[in-house]
Amino acid sequence: MTFAELIKSNAWLSIKMVLSKLHPDQEEFMDDYQHVFSQLQVITSLPSNVTIDVGWVHDSYDNTHYVDVSGYYTNPVDRTNKYTNSLAIEYTPWNEWLGMPIDKNSLKNFSELEIIAHCLIEMTFAGFEQEDIQSEIDRIKDIKEEYNNLTPEEKKQQTISLNDLKAKYDTDSDKESGTDNEDKKNV
Repeated sequence: MTFAELIKSNAWLSIKMVLSKLHPDQEEFMDDYQHVFSQLQVITSLPSNVTIDVGWVHDSYDNTHYVDVSGYYTNPVDRTNKYTNSLAIEYTPWNEWLGMPIDKNSLKNFSELEIIAHCLIEMTFAGFEQEDIQSEIDRIKDIKEEYNNLTPEEKKQQTISLNDLKAKYDTDSDKESGTDNEDKKNV
């Protein structure tokens, strides 16, 4: 089953009810989601080699669970990626989303309405219009190009290691909570 088939076989009011339940913080944007849903019903889908995967994820950093929407290659050409098969698909054009099949386990673990709701959240991550999403993609590409044009010395001055970034935010959160590293050691 493709995402287009899910969209065409379900009504907006049912999706709105599930979307409101799963994402109550998005209530003020329901008209925007309805507009996207209406567009998806008339856009011509393109075949895709990416399968939509909706699943629960445990974040060990803060011990939370959340639903993740990602993709994976249906028929991978390059099987050399030993780190992950997961693809970020939030910036994918909507006609390609429509042509993506839905993972069989996703269909077992979530209702069709839940899958649509979670996908609507993911596909509108950067905006409710495809032009807004393309603008964000262009902005990211410009940042990358600007970075690539820096000298090695400029790159070093304008970047921070992941460990230093973590340490900075751990220190900032300690200040906000009124504790410091010495307090943590004594606990």
